[in-house]
Amino acid sequence: MKFLKFSFLMLTSVLLLTACGGSKDKSETTGWNLNDTEWGGFDRSTYSEQITGPGLVFIEGGSFQMGRVADESRFSWNNLVHTVTVSSFYMDETEVSNISYREFVYWMNRAYGEEYPELVKQIYPDTTVWRSRLSWVENFVENYFQCAMFNDYPVVGVTWEQASQYCKWRTDRVNEKILVDAGIIELAQSELTGADAFQTDVYLAGLYKGEGRGVPDLNPASGGESRNVRRSDGILLPNYRLPTEAEWEFAALGMIGNTYDERIVEHKTYPWAGQSVRSANKKYYGQFLANFKRSRGDAMGVAGNLNDGWEYTAPVRWYFPNDYGLYHMAGNVAEWCGDVYRKDANPIGADDQNPFRGNVYQYVAMSEDGEEAAIDEATGNLIYQNVPDDMNRRNYRQADNINYLDGDWNSSIYDFESKEPTSAAGWLRETDEEDGGDEEYTRSNDEQTNQMYHRSDSLDRNNITSMINNRVRVVKGGSWRDRAYWMQSGTRRYYDQDRSTAWIGFRCAMDRMGSRTGAK
Repeated sequence: MKFLKFSFLMLTSVLLLTACGGSKDKSETTGWNLNDTEWGGFDRSTYSEQITGPGLVFIEGGSFQMGRVADESRFSWNNLVHTVTVSSFYMDETEVSNISYREFVYWMNRAYGEEYPELVKQIYPDTTVWRSRLSWVENFVENYFQCAMFNDYPVVGVTWEQASQYCKWRTDRVNEKILVDAGIIELAQSELTGADAFQTDVYLAGLYKGEGRGVPDLNPASGGESRNVRRSDGILLPNYRLPTEAEWEFAALGMIGNTYDERIVEHKTYPWAGQSVRSANKKYYGQFLANFKRSRGDAMGVAGNLNDGWEYTAPVRWYFPNDYGLYHMAGNVAEWCGDVYRKDANPIGADDQNPFRGNVYQYVAMSEDGEEAAIDEATGNLIYQNVPDDMNRRNYRQADNINYLDGDWNSSIYDFESKEPTSAAGWLRETDEEDGGDEEYTRSNDEQTNQMYHRSDSLDRNNITSMINNRVRVVKGGSWRDRAYWMQSGTRRYYDQDRSTAWIGFRCAMDRMGSRTGAK
């Protein structure tokens, strides 16, 4: 944090000096002075490297063999080996802990609890996920999330949607502190709560209501006034987010520990070397390397000689980290990924660089007068809407690309073009007023998926032959209740994004801007 504060103070000092004509850097394009009000005021930031945000570890990217390298005992064949490239990024050193998530709940309650208590209720973990009809775990129901003794244990009972909200909140708090430490905005938590609290995208849109001196605006038309920080200044960090499946698997394997001169010395099955779940180190020989269930009825070993030591979750820094310095990339709790699940993780035509399924492209909606970005009155969040379809584009044609190459018309075995609808149930109704109001029905994205995977929107559960839809997300890594099979880095499964369980937690990731190898 000392380095963080020093860096931002230096950047602020540079901006102040350039505003006074202290720098005469020249443009390689025009020869004009940069950072000089007298020469037009175009500023170039001297901030050249992204800092590492709180809790994150730098993950140097590269290509790797994604998929299962061990026998597929369940014969699901949903992650065949294929080569992909993952860009450098950042990932949380540990799973998000109870105390970290309680900080989120506390802040949300202080900001919205009095006026909009439902916003707090919707992000609170479901502590009843611990219950089992033939097991006594009421102690965990009442104490696991709240009790100080469980502060450093991974939070569970959190849905994918709640985890995504946590990522946004964390982004805003980290960027707010960055600007406060640099003296650019004032810390006014007692006054700015709820919809008026600092939010990164609201600040960048110029709608933040807090006080501060900003940074010097070198544009001659500004009359010497200050301005908000921009992305181009390099001060604000990118968003915290859930990792993609490819990022998670790459980070779990710790690809810097088994490579030499672009050669893979040993194919890893787990986040550690070897095929065993026990340590081969002479000092720790035979000790378990993760928290999992060895066999039915054996969750922690025999008293006096416990194997992994934990029948449920363990503290987030308990076992040895992998070669990237990441803890519990196998066992303890499984973790949410950002991807929408499909059985084929590598369909024909899929990208082999940073693969991801779940893109829905959006942009900020404008207010009714069209003069500024639209804001939700309750939360203070910017309002986003899907980009319009554009059939003339080459790289994408519609906003929602979840179904692309799997679940869309081109992927289906059915001839939808010639099939006449018998009812409008599950169909989108489009009325063309210019043509006299003729009605036309087209299937929605979700309905395409339901047809592809033989799902039914009715309450008749007997008609559902697949759990796959556009709202199930990839889950990676084994948990305290799983056998070793699920701890293999290439194993994958899924869970509904609006449901939670006692064996799924999460950790955050962040994009890396600039150099791929990190600051030297």
